[in-house]
Amino acid sequence: MKEQATKKQRMGVVVSAAGAKTIVVKVERRAPHPKYGKMVRSAKKYHAHDEEGAARVSDVVRIEECRPMSRLKRWRLVNVVQRGAQAGGAEEQAGA
Repeated sequence: MKEQATKKQRMGVVVSAAGAKTIVVKVERRAPHPKYGKMVRSAKKYHAHDEEGAARVSDVVRIEECRPMSRLKRWRLVNVVQRGAQAGGAEEQAGA
């Protein structure tokens, strides 16, 4: 019997939820610079499948790799870890 490999998972922040059943997640990682040792931040954006439309902009989510669903989508939403701040509510209060 062949053991099933564990799928890669990433945690990041939703930067766009404009597409139908698609979210764009920004995953930031920190690693030491190879020569100087200073911690350097680098970020990458992943397109993920969100079947129920559960994620909104600024939510912290967990995504998992899966089969290709479209030209860019190779990840799917596992769960929403933390809800982000409501962007519309803060703007309305500032204007009032």
